[in-house]
Amino acid sequence: MTMRTRTLGTTGPQVSALGLGCMGMSGMYGDTDRAESIATIHAALEAGVTLLDTGDFYGMGHNELLIAEALRTAPAALRDNALVSVKFGAHRAPDGEWLGYDARPAAVKTWAAYSLQRLGVDHIDVYRPARLDPNVPIEETVGAIAELVEKGYVRHIGLSEVGAETIRRAAATAPIADLQIEYALISRGPEREILPTLRELGISVTAYGVLSRGLISGHVTPGQGFAANDFRAHTPRFQGDNLQHNLGLVESLRKIAERKGVSVAQLAIAWVLSRGDDIVPLIGARTRERLGEALGALDVTLDADDLAAVEAAVPADAAAGERYAPAQMAMLDSER
Repeated sequence: MTMRTRTLGTTGPQVSALGLGCMGMSGMYGDTDRAESIATIHAALEAGVTLLDTGDFYGMGHNELLIAEALRTAPAALRDNALVSVKFGAHRAPDGEWLGYDARPAAVKTWAAYSLQRLGVDHIDVYRPARLDPNVPIEETVGAIAELVEKGYVRHIGLSEVGAETIRRAAATAPIADLQIEYALISRGPEREILPTLRELGISVTAYGVLSRGLISGHVTPGQGFAANDFRAHTPRFQGDNLQHNLGLVESLRKIAERKGVSVAQLAIAWVLSRGDDIVPLIGARTRERLGEALGALDVTLDADDLAAVEAAVPADAAAGERYAPAQMAMLDSER
């Protein structure tokens, strides 16, 4: 397989058409296997994946240290091709509790200093606030990142989970490469106002949650339980009747996938890929097996009839339940 590439916005870097979201390698979905995580990152790089996405609060620094080890132990040619995207700003307690966000200019520079050290790099390729800090104008946050760009510590500026007005204000302050936001068959809110705004301004999307945290991967079963350290145990779409309803949508997708000779996950990823060359799906594979399945989506072609069938099976707003628990939904500028 030859990896296709896409460019992040009009000012950003060229990246692989699929990126690897590394959050799940640091405990957000239950226990993890460090050796398998590193092997998965290596396999992704070998397959031509160049974009690795992380957050400084994933495992309270664990994820950045993991990526650093994976890059350090990868062949030089693969290591040199890797681009790292980092989200910053979330406060977390030792028990993992979410405590809010801090995107003041001094905090921005402090977060960056720690990330550079943990990652073992001299620059971050794309740097973005994880959420809008309600106490700090976006212009101040983006302005601080722009200063890091000027000094060579950051290459490109990104945003995450912000709405159209915030995007416009940020873009008026400094060039923005991409917006990271959840976008999937059952998370199509960005299509209403955010995606048109991004396209007007020449900003790309790095889409996370393209399999809705595994919900539409075809691998979740009715009555499946989740460990206490798996945040899906507290996510509305995975609860009770909501889960049963949502898995019914997956079964409708499965019929289409079987007709095409692909997996449900490959069909769902291919749908996101089909939304435009300005969208780069982030796949959250934690194992080489799941990575291999996800990469197979690059070989799936969806014609007009396929797309119509998929969207008839899973119409916009068909999902039951919000994508986060209420407290986390309240932190999303993109949902206002």
